[in-house]
Amino acid sequence: MKQIHFISGIVITVFISLHLYNHFYSLVGIEKHIDVMDTLRMFYRNLFFEILLLFSILIQIVSGVKLFLIKINSAKNFFEKLQLWSGLYIAFFLVIHLSAVFVGRLFLKLDTNIFFGVAGLNTFPFFLFFIPYYGLAIISFFGHLASIHSMKMKKNMLGTSPTKQGYIILFLGVLFSIVILYGLTDGFKGIEIPKEYNVLNR
Repeated sequence: MKQIHFISGIVITVFISLHLYNHFYSLVGIEKHIDVMDTLRMFYRNLFFEILLLFSILIQIVSGVKLFLIKINSAKNFFEKLQLWSGLYIAFFLVIHLSAVFVGRLFLKLDTNIFFGVAGLNTFPFFLFFIPYYGLAIISFFGHLASIHSMKMKKNMLGTSPTKQGYIILFLGVLFSIVILYGLTDGFKGIEIPKEYNVLNR
């Protein structure tokens, strides 16, 4: 079960990394974000990868919940607990996020680009929910990586122990989440959302 969980996790990690890379370009502007998205879609928006991704997420949820229930009482240190809770939140986020994307694509007939993804982040009062919702997702992703790294890494790097390396990765995740949210809200000033994407106000 651990091996299956690990392999499916790699698939999801690749997708999330591409997604965050795309969101980083929001700092440059909406047009650049969409240009990068169109390029990346040639890789991940095809029937094969989407089926692989959905299958991997299903495996992660089933195996992740089982591992969570098995390990929750034996997890003692910070990173052991962080691995469990961050994985649980990532699974929750992916189910909600991908469900929303497919509803947007299949039922609302929208191009699920940056405007679709950040409508909640830039609309009052919905951003009161969506800012921590997205922020925690990014931090959980880095937190999960930090936990795995701290437990698997056996050597010091630049005089830094694996545990400290884990904390550095986690800190970078917090910093990265702030940077991404800054870009996706146009410097916290708010992005003007086209009328057709204001589905939350319908």
